[in-house]
Amino acid sequence: MKFTPEHEQISDTVRKFVANEINPHLPEWEKAGIFPAHQLFKKMGDLGLLGIKYPTEFGGMGLDFSYSMVMAEALGECKAGGVPMAIGVQTDMCTPALARFGSDALRHEFLAPAIAGDMVGCIGVSEAGGGSDVAALKTTARKDGSDYLINGSKMWITNGMQADWCCLLANTSDAPAHKNKSLIMVRLDSPGVTRQKIEKIGMHSSDTAQLFFDNVRVPQSNLIGQEGMGFMLQMLQFQEERLYGAAGCLRSLDSLIDQTIDYTRQRQTFGKPILHNQVVHFRLAELRTEVEALRALTYRAVEAYVSGKDVTKLASMAKLKAGRLSREVADSCLQYWGGMGFTADNPISQAYRDGRLISIGGGADEIMLGIICKFEGTLPGKA
Repeated sequence: MKFTPEHEQISDTVRKFVANEINPHLPEWEKAGIFPAHQLFKKMGDLGLLGIKYPTEFGGMGLDFSYSMVMAEALGECKAGGVPMAIGVQTDMCTPALARFGSDALRHEFLAPAIAGDMVGCIGVSEAGGGSDVAALKTTARKDGSDYLINGSKMWITNGMQADWCCLLANTSDAPAHKNKSLIMVRLDSPGVTRQKIEKIGMHSSDTAQLFFDNVRVPQSNLIGQEGMGFMLQMLQFQEERLYGAAGCLRSLDSLIDQTIDYTRQRQTFGKPILHNQVVHFRLAELRTEVEALRALTYRAVEAYVSGKDVTKLASMAKLKAGRLSREVADSCLQYWGGMGFTADNPISQAYRDGRLISIGGGADEIMLGIICKFEGTLPGKA
């Protein structure tokens, strides 16, 4: 993919923002288990970073998807994964369907404030009984006059404790599972909404919640697109989410390798630097090659997506590779740091904890494999 001076300018702006506004505060936010999303997102909104790919009439930059992915990669310079993940929810997970298929009224009410950083959003798909199995969700939205009455719960919701609204996937009819779901915008200060924080093994600076909906009344005009089309719209939304996840890994993986090279060059055992052992420098060379392969795959998918092609297969491949490589790089590098790698405040152990989620969130590795096999014609019964 050809990068323009505008791509480089966005990357540089994000890099400086991370260095000045995020990294200095990460130890405090990690310890607190939350970061000030409204405060940070407002600063990003003022720089135009929350609406890079969205229409100018709603406060966006009106650029194509590739510019948003350049931002995602630059956010990989964050020294912890929680904040970039939360930003990605705002820019590439809870807003794509709203921006493409929402009414103008909905986009003025929810998208424009999200782009400006005045409101924090979240995406409500996963449930305790069905994470990657989107078709199995149980939350319902039944018509009552001109409203929907929403009942159910959503699990593992990033930004859930601070979000002002949720792009919610719920069952709106008794039709078959792939045709009975709708995406609905729900204000989280509505009566009947409650939240409960979830403690995690990693991504500590990102707040995660379980959301409960007890007869939550929402206008039917908050529907995105057509009723019953929610499953399809969410699948489209997943393409951008998965590419964001892949792009967001790249620079952080490079950084882990860089830091490990520096450490193993300085640390000596048996009279020589650890790096001088062939098993170490060969392994780091292999890992660097894998990161570059992921980068090429990711931007190939981005370029195809920008040109209007269906990239479900490529995005699934990139997501699969990103999750597995994040685990592989962190595990291999941690080994070469020895006991230092097992300390809690080490950058490698930070990545080891945070990166494990990539193979789970946004569709587990096994879901990605199933999608790829479907396109390959190798999934039983799906030839």
